[in-house]
Parts: sequence; C-alpha cells; structure tokens
Amino acid sequence: MGRQKGDGTRSKSRPSSSSSAASLVPTGASAIGFGGYVGSSRVDSPQQSDDGYQPSDVDSEVAQHLKRLGRKDPTTKLKALSSLSVLFKQRPGEEIVKVVPQWAFDYKKLLHDYNREVRRATHNAMASLVTTVGRGLAPFLKSLMGPWWFSQFDPIPEVSHAARKSLQAAFPAKERRLEALILCEKEVFLYLDENLKLKPQFMSDKVTPVDELDEMHQRVIASSLLALAALVNMFLGMQYQRTDFESITLEPKVAAKAREIALASAEQIFCTQKSFLEFLNSQNPGVRLAAYSVIGSYVKHMPSVYNDGNMKETASAILGSFQEKNPTCHSLMWDSILLFTRRFPESWSTGIIHKIVFPRFWEFLRSGCYGSQRVSYPVLVLFLDSIPLNVISWEKFLDNLFENLWAGRNLSLTSSEDRSAFFKAIEECFLWAINNVPRFADGSNIDQFELRLVEKVLVELLWHDYIFPVYSTRPCELTYSKLGSSEKDNVQSCGKGPSDALNTKYSANYIQELGDHIVEMAAAIFSKSSRLLVTFSTAFLHDCINIIKQAELGVFPELAERLGNFLVLLAKQNTEAAGKWPLHHFAGPLMSKSFPLIRSSDSPNAVKLLSVIVENFGSKETILECASDNSEEFQLQCDGEGESSLKSNHFVQVFNHVFVPWCLTEIKSSTTARMDLLLALIDNEYFAEQWGSIISFLTTCQQSQSCSWISNMDCVTMLAMLVERIRYRTGRKYGTGSQLEFNMESWQHDCLDSAAVLIATAPPSAHQTYVLFLCAVLGGIAEGVNFTFISKESIISVYEELLDKVVPLFVVSPFTWAIHASSLISCRKRRDMICISRPFHEILEMAKFAFQVLDGSLLCLKMLDGESELVPCILAAVLLIDWECGMMASVALNGRQDQIKNHTDTNSPSTGMRQKNILIAELHSMLALGESVHALHCKIVIRFWESLSKFTAQKVQEILLQTVRLAVISSDDFDTEKICIVCSSWVLDILGLMGNDEAEQQIMLDKLLSPSKSWPLWVAPQADETTRGPVLVAESPNIDVYVPVHDKFVSFVERLISTLGAGRVLFGFMTESSVSASESSSMSLSPYTRAWLVAEMLCAWKWYGGNATVSILPFLCEYAKSCPDNKLVHSVVHILLDGAVLHGARIQACTFNVWTICDDELENIHDPYLRALVSVLLALFVRSHVWGKVDVFRLLDYINDRLFVGTSVNQCCLRIIPYFMGILIRSLYADGNAFTEVNNDLPADTSKEEQVNTMILGWLGYSLSAFSVIKESEEEDVNDWIEIAISCYPLCTTVGIATFTFEAIRSIGQEEQKLLLDLFKKRRSCMDDLSTSYPAGQMPSNVCCSEEMSSSVSDVMTFCKLMAVCVSYCWPEFNEEDWKFVVLQLHKWIEAAVVVMEEMTDNIDAISQSSSTDSFDMNVTKLKEAVESWNSFPIYIARIALLVFMFIYDLTELSEAKHTETLECLYAGEWGILRDRILESVLRLFFTTGLAESIASSLGEEAASVVALVWHAQTYFWDLVAGVSYYSPEHVRKAAIESIGLWGLSEGPIDSLYAILFSSKPVPSLQFTAYVFLSSASLSHLAIMEESDSLSENVSVDKESSHSQIDLPSEKPFALRDEISCIIEKSSLQTLEEDLGLDQVNFFLAWSLLLTHLQSLPPLSLARERLVQYLQDSTNPSIILDAVFQHIPLKSGSSLNLKKKETELPAEISRAAAAAKQAITSRSLLFAIKSLWPVGSVEMAALAGAIYGLLICVLPAYVRNWFTGIRDRSTLLSVESFTKSWCSVHLLSDEMSQIKGAGIADENLSISVNKLAYEITATYKKEETSMDLVIQLPSCYPLRPVDVGCSRNLGISETKQRKWLMSLTAFVRNQNGALSEAIRVWKSNFDKEFEGVEECPICYSIIHTSNHSLPRLACKTCKHKFHSACLYKWFSTSHKSTCPLCQSPF
Repeated sequence: MGRQKGDGTRSKSRPSSSSSAASLVPTGASAIGFGGYVGSSRVDSPQQSDDGYQPSDVDSEVAQHLKRLGRKDPTTKLKALSSLSVLFKQRPGEEIVKVVPQWAFDYKKLLHDYNREVRRATHNAMASLVTTVGRGLAPFLKSLMGPWWFSQFDPIPEVSHAARKSLQAAFPAKERRLEALILCEKEVFLYLDENLKLKPQFMSDKVTPVDELDEMHQRVIASSLLALAALVNMFLGMQYQRTDFESITLEPKVAAKAREIALASAEQIFCTQKSFLEFLNSQNPGVRLAAYSVIGSYVKHMPSVYNDGNMKETASAILGSFQEKNPTCHSLMWDSILLFTRRFPESWSTGIIHKIVFPRFWEFLRSGCYGSQRVSYPVLVLFLDSIPLNVISWEKFLDNLFENLWAGRNLSLTSSEDRSAFFKAIEECFLWAINNVPRFADGSNIDQFELRLVEKVLVELLWHDYIFPVYSTRPCELTYSKLGSSEKDNVQSCGKGPSDALNTKYSANYIQELGDHIVEMAAAIFSKSSRLLVTFSTAFLHDCINIIKQAELGVFPELAERLGNFLVLLAKQNTEAAGKWPLHHFAGPLMSKSFPLIRSSDSPNAVKLLSVIVENFGSKETILECASDNSEEFQLQCDGEGESSLKSNHFVQVFNHVFVPWCLTEIKSSTTARMDLLLALIDNEYFAEQWGSIISFLTTCQQSQSCSWISNMDCVTMLAMLVERIRYRTGRKYGTGSQLEFNMESWQHDCLDSAAVLIATAPPSAHQTYVLFLCAVLGGIAEGVNFTFISKESIISVYEELLDKVVPLFVVSPFTWAIHASSLISCRKRRDMICISRPFHEILEMAKFAFQVLDGSLLCLKMLDGESELVPCILAAVLLIDWECGMMASVALNGRQDQIKNHTDTNSPSTGMRQKNILIAELHSMLALGESVHALHCKIVIRFWESLSKFTAQKVQEILLQTVRLAVISSDDFDTEKICIVCSSWVLDILGLMGNDEAEQQIMLDKLLSPSKSWPLWVAPQADETTRGPVLVAESPNIDVYVPVHDKFVSFVERLISTLGAGRVLFGFMTESSVSASESSSMSLSPYTRAWLVAEMLCAWKWYGGNATVSILPFLCEYAKSCPDNKLVHSVVHILLDGAVLHGARIQACTFNVWTICDDELENIHDPYLRALVSVLLALFVRSHVWGKVDVFRLLDYINDRLFVGTSVNQCCLRIIPYFMGILIRSLYADGNAFTEVNNDLPADTSKEEQVNTMILGWLGYSLSAFSVIKESEEEDVNDWIEIAISCYPLCTTVGIATFTFEAIRSIGQEEQKLLLDLFKKRRSCMDDLSTSYPAGQMPSNVCCSEEMSSSVSDVMTFCKLMAVCVSYCWPEFNEEDWKFVVLQLHKWIEAAVVVMEEMTDNIDAISQSSSTDSFDMNVTKLKEAVESWNSFPIYIARIALLVFMFIYDLTELSEAKHTETLECLYAGEWGILRDRILESVLRLFFTTGLAESIASSLGEEAASVVALVWHAQTYFWDLVAGVSYYSPEHVRKAAIESIGLWGLSEGPIDSLYAILFSSKPVPSLQFTAYVFLSSASLSHLAIMEESDSLSENVSVDKESSHSQIDLPSEKPFALRDEISCIIEKSSLQTLEEDLGLDQVNFFLAWSLLLTHLQSLPPLSLARERLVQYLQDSTNPSIILDAVFQHIPLKSGSSLNLKKKETELPAEISRAAAAAKQAITSRSLLFAIKSLWPVGSVEMAALAGAIYGLLICVLPAYVRNWFTGIRDRSTLLSVESFTKSWCSVHLLSDEMSQIKGAGIADENLSISVNKLAYEITATYKKEETSMDLVIQLPSCYPLRPVDVGCSRNLGISETKQRKWLMSLTAFVRNQNGALSEAIRVWKSNFDKEFEGVEECPICYSIIHTSNHSLPRLACKTCKHKFHSACLYKWFSTSHKSTCPLCQSPF
C-alpha cells in the first residue's frame, strides 16, 4: 500500500510548488541522480561535451525554455516544449545546432517522463529540431539513436507515432534510416541493456510518488524489450516489417557486419538478463507481453543461447506459461510455446511436464483460456501436433484434454464468436485424434481406440449435451420419476417445470450450433468408416426411443423439438453423393422403431417428430425405408408387375390402410399433429388417389341411410380441421420436402360443395363445428393462401343463406328504422322467402352463426365483389347491425332499457310475433353480438374496403344513407339528441369509408339531404342538380303532421354541422376550415353550396336541443365576412323574403318591436319565413355589422319591385315590410343624421339617399291619404301603411341595470315632423272612440297571439307605436293637450297591465290558500294555468308605454339638461300627479312580481320556478319595470308599499323583495332593484331583523339603565329574518363549491345586505351591538371569508406579485383590489352589486373584494379571528399581502381621520397622530401630571393585533392601571369598534376614577367596553357594583347566581 499519485509527504526542505522547486536548482543543473547517474548510466553534463559547448552562445529565449524542462510541473514542461518546437522552426540551423548537446541531455530524461503528453511533445520538438538542423545532427547521432529507437516502442500509440515521425523527419528515406541504425547499432544495444538494468528508485528524484516510479519503470522495461526483439528480428532474421524497412537490400558485407554485432550484443544481453525469465514473472502484463516477444525472437533466431545449463529452467518457464491470465498476452505466449516446442522437442522429456505444464494447461482449458477463446482455441490442434508422441500416454491425455476443454465451455458462451471457436476446436481436436489414432495406438487397439473416442466425445459429451443439457445421467435411464432430488431441483429450479429447465442453461443458438457440429463430425467419421457411425446411430436410436416412451414427461415437448431440429440438420446431409446415410442410419430406423410407440400414445410432439422425418426425408422414401427395415407396421401385401410398381402400390396401401385410419379416426390432443403427418405423406404423384381416400374416409364414417354424414360432428370437425391445416401448410411450407406444391383447385371436391350448402341451411341451434367448417372451406380462419375448397356456385349459395339468417334480426329490431332497412339489404329474389316466425333467441343464434362465418371468410367474400348484390347487402348488414347495437348500447347505458320497444308496422309479417318490450336478457345478448360485429366491421375496413368495386361501393352507400334518414325520422320514442349524435357519427363513418375525395363526399351529403315528404317543409333544392338553387316548398295541408319529424331531421342537420363543420354542410366547401376571414381574398362560391339548407334551418327556428340563432346565424355572418360576393347570403335573404311575401296574407299585424333588439321580439313572429328574414337582417346589419349601405339599397330596390305590381300594391308585401324596415333604416342612420357605411369603402350615393327620403315621405303620404278615403274594409290596410311609416323612424333603446336610453336615431325635417304630427292627431281622434269601448283595465287579453286579431286591438297596437315615435321625434312640437293625452294614455295602458298582474297574483294566492286540499301536482297544474294570462296584449302595450314614460321622465326629472321652456305645456298640466300615479302603478307591477313568486314558493321550489320562468318570457319588459322602479322617489315607494300591505295577501312587501332577490330563476334588473330597496334606509331595519327585534336606531348607549336588579335573561334573543338567516347561518363551504352558482351569488347578496345595514347603524346604538354579537355567536367567519378568497385567486406566497400595479395584475385580482379600495372609502357595496350581472368570474371577484373591504371596516375583529386561524402559511402570507397592499393603507388613513374628527379631545385629553408610523398617542392631563396611551397599528391592519401601551403614570395605582390597559387591549383586539371608541373608553375610565366611581370587579373597567355603561348592580353583602352585562355573563358561564367576590346569593 503506497501513497496515492503525487501524494508525497511534504517536509520543510520540499518546495511547495514547481516554481519554488526550480529556484533551488542551480543554473544549468538538471534532475539527475546521485553522482550524475540516471539509473546505472552516467549522464554527462553538456558543459563536459567534446564540442566545447558554451552556454553563452545559446539564444537566451531558447536557453530559458530549456531550463524550464527540468521542472517537475508537466504543464510547465508542455509549455516549454511547445515554445521550443516553434523556436526550433524559426531559428536558423547554425544557431539551433548549438543547442543539440543540451537538448540531447534533456531528451533522454523526457523520454522517461510519466506524463504521456510530455513525451509526445518531446518528439514533436525533436522533429522540429532535426528538420532545422539537418546534417548538423550527425555528431550527436550515436548518443541520440538509442533513446530514439527505444521511443519507437512506447506503449502509448500517440507517443510512438510522434517518435516515428521525428525519425522520419531526420531520415526521410528508408535506406537512410536503416543506415543510421546500423551505424549506431552498438550504442542502441548498449542503451537498451542499460534500460533493462534500471531500478525504479533511480529513475527520478525522491519526491516522485512510488506508484509513478513503478509505472515509469515498467513502461521503460516493456519498451526496451520490444525494441530489443525488433533489433534481433531485423538484424538476425532480416525482418524489417515492424520498423518499415521492408524491400530494402543491404550489401552482403554490411549485412554480415551488422549481424555479427547484433549477435554479440544480443547474446551479451541474454546472459546479463538471465534468459529474460525474470520478466516473465512481472506483475505488469505489458512487460510479460514484451518478454514473450523477445524470447520468441531469441528461440527463432538465436537457439544457440539455450543449452543444457538453462534448458530445464527455460522449458519450465516457457511451457509452464499457461498460467498467464491476461488474454492480451496469449497470442505471443502461444507463439513462444510453439516455437520452443518445435525447436527443442527434447524439452518435453524433462520431469516438469506432469508436474508443471499439464496441470497448468488443464486449468487453462477449464478456465475457458482466461478469455482468449478466439486466440487460443484455434491453436490447440497445432499444439497437439507439436507434442512428441512418446512422452505421454495419449489415451489418458486425450481423455483429460476433452474433459477439461468441455468443462470450460460455459465460459465460452458469452459471445457467438467465442462459442464458434469452442465448437470448432472440439471438432478439430476430435477429428485430429481420430485421424492420428494409428500414430499413437497399437494395431490391435486402433478400432477400440476409435470407437472409444466416438463414445466418449461425440456421444457422451456432444450428443448428450445437445439432447439432455440439464442431466448428467445417461438418457437411457432418464425418467422423471427416477431423477434424484438434486436433479429434480435442477429441473424445477425457480419454480419451473421440466420443460422450462431445458431453456434455462443454453440459448437456442448454442443448441443450433452444437447440432451443426455434431452432424459435421458424424459426416466426417462416416466418410472415414461407416462402422464408426454405428456407435453414434445406435446411441441416437436408443435415446430417441427412451424419450418417446416417456412422452408424458413434462420435458418431452422440448426434447422432441430438439430431436426434430437435429433430424432437419441430418436431412441436409441426405444426398445421393453422401450415400443417404442420415436416412439409412437415423431417420429410417427411428421411424420404424418409434411408430408403434407413437401410434399407441396420444402425444402431439411425438407425432410432429414423424412429420419432421417425412417432410425432410420424403414421404415415399421414408415409408419404403421403414418397409425395408422389416417393420411389421409397414409390411403389407402388394400386387404389382415390376419393382417400381410394387413400391408405389406398397406406399399407397400403407397410406390408405395405416395412416389414414390412424390420423382421422377420432379427435384427440394429437389430432392436429396427425393431420400434419397425413398431409406430409401426400405425394404429388399420387395426390388424387390420396386426397380422394381422405375425403372418402371422412364422408363415409358412421353414415347410414337415414342420417347424412354432416350430422356426425366428429367427421365435420375433422374435415374442418383438415382443410384448415391444408390452408395453413400451403401458406407456410415446412422443410425442403414439402409436398403441397400443386394446383389449389385440385383440392375442391363435390362432397365438400354439398356439405357447405347443407351446413349453411342448418337450423338456429347449429353446432359451432359448422362455423369452423364453413370458414375453412370458404376462406379459412388463419391467414393463408386465398383459395377456396368449394366451387363458386356453392359459395354464392352459402352467402345467400347467411344473409337470410341476418335479415330477420332487423325485422324484429326495437328500432323502426332497422325494420325498414331490412328491405334494403335482402336480395330482391329472396325477400319473400325470409321467414322470421321464430323466437328471438333463435333469430339471434342464426345471426351469430352468420356473422361468425363471415368473420372467418372475408377473403372469399372479396372474391365475389362486383359480381353479385350479395356483397353490398352483406357489407351493409354488418355496418347496420353494428350501428343498431351501438345505438342500443347508448340507450341501455343510460338506464333506459324500458324505452326500447318494438315499433313494427301493422303490415309487418312479424306483427303479433314479437313482444312489445325487449327483455333485459335479450338486450345484453344484442350488446354482446354488437361487440363481435363491431370487430368484424373494423376487420372489413382494414382488409379490403378501399378496394371495393364501384358497383358495390355505390350500393352500400345507397343503403347506408337511406338507413340514416330512416333512423333520423323514425317515430321511436327515444331521446332525439342522442339519436342525432349517433346518426351524425354514422354519417362521419360513411364519409370516411366511401368518400374518396371531397367532391364525392359533397355528393353523398346531397343524397343524404335530399327532399322527402317531411323534409324540407319550407325551402328545397331545385330538381335540376346543375342549378342547385333554392325553391319554395308548396305548403302542405298536413304540415302539422310532418313538423315533429321535420324537427328531428333539423336536429340531425345541426349535429351534422357541429361534426363536419358548417363550411362543408352549409356552404359546400371542400375542407372543414371553411369559414375563415383569412381566406376571404381567395374565397369563391362552391359548386356544392346549399343556400336552401340555410334558409330551411332558419325557417325551422327552433328544434330539439337547438335553434337557428345559435346554430346557423353565426356561421352565416362569418361566411358573409369571408366571401366578398355574398351570393349565397343574398340568395338566402331573397328566398326568405319571397317566402314571407308569399305567405303575407296570413301574417298578423306587426307586433314586432325593432326598437329593442332582443330574441323575445323574434318569438312574436309566427311566420317561419318572416321570422327567419328578420333574424338574418338583424344579424347582418345590427349585431355583426357585416352588411352596410350598399346592401340596404340593394334590398330596398328588391322590396320595391315586390311591393308595387304596376300601379297596384302587393298587400302581402305591404304587411311584412314593417317587420324589417326599421333594421334597414337603423343601418343607414346609425350616427344620427348621415348615412353611415358599415364594412364598405364605397362613397355615399346622394341619389340613393334622396330616393330613401322620398320613399319615406311617400309612405307617410299614403298613410295620411288613406284616412280621407277610409272604408271599414280598408281599416287594416291603413294600419299596414302606418306600420310602414312607423318602421321608418327607429328608436335607440337601451335598458339595463340602473341604465336607460331612449332616443331618435335619425333627425327629421320640419316637413316630416308635420306629417307625423298630422298622422298622430288623425289617428288620435279615432282612438277617442275606441277608448270608450275599452276602459282602462278592460282591454282584451291573449289576442296578440291569435291568428284573427280584431281591428280594435290592431288599432291600439299601431297607435301605441305611433305615439312612441311621435313623442321621441316630435316632442318639442307638442302642446298641452297633446301632452295630457299622452300621459293619460300611458297611465291607462300601464294600469291595464297592473290589473292583469294583480289578477294573476290573486289567483296564485287562492291556489296557495287551498293547497292543503289538493295534491302537489294539481297545485302546479293550477299555477301553470294561472300564469298563462300574463303574456297578453296589455303587457305588450304597457312595454311601449313604459318606454315612452321613461323618455318623458328622463326629460323632466333625470336629464341634466332641463328643457324647461320646451316642456312648459307639460308642466302646466297635471304632470306631477299623473307621474306619481304612473310610478306607483309601476311599483305595484314590481312588487306583484315578487309577491307571486313568494306565494308560490310556499307550495315548493318547483312551484316557485313555474312562476319565475314566466318572467323570462319578457325580460325586456321587466328591465323597464325595474328601471322605472329604481328611479322612483321615496314617497312614491312608501305609498306603493302601503298599498301592497293593504292588499291582504299572505305575503308582504319585504317578502316580495326577498323573493325577487333570491329567485330560483332570477332576472338581474329586478334583483338589483330589490337589493336597492332592501338596503335603503327606510326598509333596511325591516329587511334584516324580525319586526319584534326592530329596536330604535336612535337609542344611545349613554342612557343609563334605571333598574337596580338584573333582568337580562328575560330579553328575547336577537334574530334575523328567515330569508337572510337561512342563507347566512346554514350555508357551508360544501354548498358554495360552485364558484358562479346561484347559491354563491345569493350568499354574497345576503352578506352585502347585512354589512350595508350594519354600516348604517350608529356606532353607539344597541341594535349595532346586538347585531355584531349575533354575528360572532351564530356565524362562522371561515365560511364567508373562505368564499371571498375563493373568488380572489391569490397565488400561494405571491406577496411580491401583489405589489404590482393594478393594470399588471390578473383581471380577477385587479378588480377585487379596486373594489376593496372603493368599499373602504365609500363604505358601500352598491357599486359592486350594480356591476355583478351578467355573473362572471371577474364580477364575482369584484363583489368578493368589496365585501372583504367592508368587512374589515365594520367587523375588523371578526376578520382577525379568521386570519389567526389560518393554518396554511402560504395562504396566510397571500391574504396578508393582499390586505396590506390594497386595503390597510386606506383603512389606516380612514382610522386616523376618524380619530381627528371624533371630538374626543378636551381640556384634559390631547391626541396626536403619526400617519407615517401608524401611531396614535393620547395624553390625559390632570393638574401638573399626565399619562400617555400609545396605540401602535400594524401595517396589515386589522389582520394583526394592535399594540396598546401606557408610558407614564398619573397617580393611578399600577395594578388598576394594568387592569385598565388589559381591558382596553381586549376591547381593541376583540371588539368591532373603531379606535376612537377605545380612546373614549380609556378617557371615561379616568374621568369616572377621579369622580370616585369604582370599577367593575369582573372586567376591571369602569366603562363597559361593549355597552359603555357604568357598574350599577350592587351586591347586598359586599356592596361591590358590577356591570349588568358582566354579571349576566358570569351567571351564564358559572351556572350559579352568587356574587363573584363574596359568593353570597345575589
């Protein structure tokens, strides 16, 4: 154990670095040993050289670098050598030559350096030097040549290569290098001798680590030995290859002299180094390798050096070198051994052979040659050949050789090369021994010796290892029961059976290679003498028979497989040239001997062994060989003329009488193997006879006259298996002798044809064997050659029968579409033959049978493609059954099995034969069938769907598309949405399977969407496919019958659009990315566009699960943006307009209000064309702004063409124009006056503008002129013209939460104003008569939806809209009479709506009162009937009235710009009184809404939902009601509330407001208004607390209680109203999990109400204190605060992120922070409630932030208690950071301001505030002394507790002062009061203390911290006084009524 490299122990004399070490060396000195020696060689100093070298002549730079070469640091040496290499090139030769002596000195040292890079750099520098110096090197050559030659053999390739390059640089020519070497020959030998004498300790200084010295020494020794060997070979053997001197011829004299010098020098070194034997024992493999090399050179070229004196020692060393374990040395080791043995054979006669050589040699072999298999094994034969014959006993030697060689095989299995070398060595050594037996055996023992070798090596070692690799016993004794325990353990190691054990030792490659070599050795010994093979063949046969006898042994399958593989190897040698010895000696005898055993057993592996023999050696040859072996089994009587005929007859008879009965008698485990053997025995020459014999045997077995052979399942099974084996073996030929190479049609047989047809018609309970048989004869189950065993006619018959078995499954289907589809898939000529009068389970079994056969015969089915209708019908049937089962599974999985019913037509032949409901068992059977059919479907798609013929593909496509249509429109009672989803997936499958390109897919979509009776109903494609334009469908008288079916188909089309994309379905694009704005430049009209389909979908409007607004209009608008020409869109608009005109006569008077762009208005249009037209125009012009002015002009021209037909007016067109004219005018006058172009860059067209104005004036003129010639029959026409005129004056209305706008869109001139006013006044005169007929509140209801609207109602509606237009456009021109009329009319119309609402509410209340006598369902039914009257004519009129009223109310009350002068005439009338009446009526409407829902809620949530859903039918109306109510003044609200209270209903106004606020189906505008009312000052106390608890808010806590006895327990507990308490108290985190759910919103609204009320209460009120105490006792702060931060997504530990600016934060956090800040500063939540709707994550975050801000203002201790309970640190830090960043700053500022403005300071108290330090100092002064109270607020106030301290004492005892301080701290930290209140309490304590008032002994305070009362209740015994609240708490907690001090009864 030495030190690590370089880890020398430092001493004081040892330098610490290379630089300091160099400084200790004198100039010119070098690292040499003691006395100037390096090792044993004297190193002369350069100063002592003969050339008179003077250091002063050397270049200083070069000298400096030379000096640095003596340092120890390798880096320094490398840098110096690199620099010298450059300098040697740069300096002239004359200058560099002076350096050579010094360089030679350093060069010798550097060659021994430890660092390889240093040595390489030395040679590079040497190359530079010799190149520069040239001939100047000659004087120094002898001193340099030794080191130079030595360095050529450096073990590092890079270093030796650099050394050779440097030598080549000095002597470029090879001749010159050799001459230089000969010149310095003596010096080189001398240098090498000196190197070999070196010792490690003399090679460097003492500081070099020992391990480095040893490594340096070993390297020098190895290189020197190699260099010496090279010199000996070169000069004594003239071998120049190693030194690149080949092809050089020396002069004889020069060569002789060189040889003489080399001989003398080498002999001297040999003697000096004692035969180099010492180096053979070196620990370094490199030294040993070099020693083998030099010894081999000496033995080869200088054998004279070995004599009797050193022979024994040398022989022992060389021949005993088998102990060498380093594989790199083995090549040279074997060279030296072979050279020495051949040169000195007498060396084997010594006594060392048996003691040293052989023991080491045997160990060498057992050890696998120590890893050198590829080197050592090939040399073994040479080694055997070199051994003298008479020195050893060869019999024993060969036994030991093969035994030890075989023992080392396990170590040779690591690689294929090693394994091959091992087996090659075994074979070579064995054959060498066989061939050389005569040399070392007596003549009489030669045969015995040879047989013994075969027995020992070939049989016992190789063969037994091949067949029994696990066992050591002879195979003849092998039975599993006889194995010893150790062997059984070996077999069953690792829990494996015997068969697994064979695979655990050797790989398959090993066994294969071993078998190859056994066969090669057997062939070799047969060629030598056949008698030698008998030994092996006898053992082979014996072992095989024993193995077959043990066929039941678990290891037998593996053994049989190995025997088969061995026979295959033998068959390769079975040639005529070789004498067919494998057949005669192995295969034939084995067949004849083993057949009786195999025949009597049932072992498949044994039979396979026979098959291998027959396949590889030939059937006929094998049988005849067995017969010639006198086997009884193969001896039959044969009649024949000649020998050839005799053999043929004998072969056929053996086949027919022996093998056919044996192989086909019964089904066993070996049946498949026996069939393979039988097929292997078929010979091409006798095929027809043999195959006929097989068929005859199978078809005649157990056949009788009354029973066909196919009824014998064993025969059918046997035949099916046989056919399948034929197909399998045809596809995969076994061996070289496969006999199945003949025409496949020859396998067909008449018996097979008839059997296949008969089996195909088998009954439903057909055996599974029939499936196997049909699959086998048709196409096979396994992959194989594509041929059939039956004729084409039989194939068609079979498939027809199979289709007939499938069709009944459709007929009995629970789906109507499947029943109809049965007629599509059955062949026409066989449809009448289908019989389904069977039980369902039989039909199902028949279908299973058919599909199983199809699954196994797809290749055969493909052969019929294009030739028969069978193929498309069968393929379609597979797909349809797969679809049906999939649809059935989707229904069953949703637990709706009961919905699967049989909807068979009455004309169906299965009527009365099928149960109405499918049993669950049948359902599961169908689903199981579906799985197998789906797998078959997938297999069909994968195998040959793409290669179908055009005929088949079109036929399948036709069937599938028709089936999809049937499935969509079927009358089955199933979920339409699910049906559409399933059908759309079917279409996707069809397009994917059959749509080879996009055009073909579009054609299939056209077929799918083609017209039928129920589709389409309004717009259809033209019959001419080239035009593809839309046409109107003639209205069917039975259209109502088709509507349900039509809606299903529309739902299907919608699902198809979502699946395939609107571009492909609607617009005919070829890709799914159809509608894209980025493609607008290249977009063109597709030839497959479907404008008719777009129009049809729009006309459908609503269907199951969808509507046109969501599903069609967005795609249409996107398409209009993308396509510049808009041809399709214009086509859609024109067809809808034409349709509306066509049906205009039945269209009712216009109730559509284009002023309010909402979907509610569209629902009032009942004509499908008109509704679709209006919705499209709204989307294009108003909502998406896709169309602009040019499109308006284009439409107006189109409308004019339809309106006027010559001089007459088209009344139908006249009726529809008002519905959409307002949309067009709005788009023209979007900015008020001018025409505005939207999405068009064209300039304004003045002529078009004038035409529009002229048109409007003309229509006004028509309206006025109609009054002068009016007739009763023309009243309706007048209204139509007025409607058109009204539609030309659109209004901009916006109604939202607390927002309202109502103004004219366009400015009109005086002429238009005059015409409008004239029209208004003329129409008003007519209305005066109508008003007498229908007083207020008595207008007819439910008439706006009737088809035949009365003229009076129509007049009212028209006049209502006319009045709205006139008020908005002409109000400045109104006089007092006009205004009075308008306001009175508004009041009348609104009051009529109030009457309708109140009647409905009375009805609901009556239902509620009588609910106890009726069932719940009955009550719900009554509620639905009661609310039907709501959507009535008065409500519609009231909506317009509310708009007009809000416009007037805004002008008079709300607008900032007062129109006093203009509205003088309005103010002059009774405007104020009527305004309040109207407002009160609207408030009654508002409250009635809540009352109706509140009353209904008493019947249950479902009943309340019934009422709440009604309001959603007219959300715009309720937005108006809520807006008017919001702006109503306080006195009107009180009057409305009083009137509601006097109504006498079961619920009151507060109940109404809460019902609106917490509605199950809320209307946002109503909710906000209800919140405003509930949070108002007049209703807040009534809305929060129970009426009995509504204490006076003005009662101050400063009023002292006058009673002397405590009576607090008699007080009624505080309680909130049920509506709010049930939400606040009963809510939990689990119920609030849904972030944006209704419960979460209601929870926040309830807390907002509560906090708003709490904030409104005075700080000193008892109501506030009780409410705070209630919250602390009854609510959990975690619920509200966790819910708050559930909506403020603070990241864990994101304190730094929260310090960003608000604009940089996420939207939710930013809104929450801003809302919290606003809530703190404004102390209100109304702004957050107002912006809550529509509810979203950002809006909820804002409300949550606002609630949090108000919470920390009014309930700081409440929040602090929650904060201190947070256990998650990251959450704690996030909340603290949010509060500190966005809340605390404003809250602290507010606290400071409150303290300054609280008015607490007086002559005794002064307060100072430090806003920067958040510190408050209160100083109480009394006479000359003072006391300070210091309150320190945290930066995250109020989350962290406030620090309270007292700095100076004012005559108060320290104990009392500490008590006061404790009480004050508790008040500040635990109470929810302001800091100013804490200071006030502290000051009051001092004041009362100086007044002599004693403190309460319980709270240690004079002033109570909660109610600020004084201690008044005195104990009668101890006279101490207590606060009543403190004493009450004491009694409650202690459960006794005694004095806390004296314990006497109180």
